[in-house]
Amino acid sequence: MAIKLTRILAKIILWFVGISLILVIAFKWIPVPVTATMLMDENGITKDWESLENIDPNLVAAVIAAEDGKFCEHWGFDTEAIEKAIKENSQGQRRRGASTISQQTAKNVFLWQGGGYFRKGLEAWFTFLIESIWGKERIMEVYLNVAETGIGTYGAEAGAQRYFGKSAARLSADEASRMAVALPSPKTRSVTNPGGWLGRYGNTIEARMRTVQGDGLASCVYD
Repeated sequence: MAIKLTRILAKIILWFVGISLILVIAFKWIPVPVTATMLMDENGITKDWESLENIDPNLVAAVIAAEDGKFCEHWGFDTEAIEKAIKENSQGQRRRGASTISQQTAKNVFLWQGGGYFRKGLEAWFTFLIESIWGKERIMEVYLNVAETGIGTYGAEAGAQRYFGKSAARLSADEASRMAVALPSPKTRSVTNPGGWLGRYGNTIEARMRTVQGDGLASCVYD
């Protein structure tokens, strides 16, 4: 019985590895048609896939400044941020996330929202795959096309049209920073009229964008 179960488990693992490889390789070239998050969104889906060359570099700099300052340095996981998050959370401080843009992309494309060790394990596997097979430029392109940017709105182009009535190819630094600030909670954070803490944080991100651009922290996206 034990041998039979082992064989079944081995087959399941082999099938999973094979299917996940096929999907990752396919999405290196093919636009992601839909995600689990989109399908489960009761507000519907508004999206419009755009190539990275049609997305303003200001938005790339903004999401790196807001979400993952070491995007071009790590291989999918920011170990320093993970260690800091574990320490702060264990001390009862405000819960801190440590997900990189690569991890968020893996989750958004291949998995579902929520926590749990099982999903985190799958997320790590897909993060490793997309870092190895896609590379940074494709990861950023996919991220900016599948990230939730508003109520029932997904991707940079749909978000830019929703909030500013213009293409994602023509975003100003201020507009890009406001979209980036809203990304962690796009259903509740205002993009068009941020005030208070959100407005101040947007100004902080816009200042960080200059560092990202000046220090070449987005260079891996444009190789």
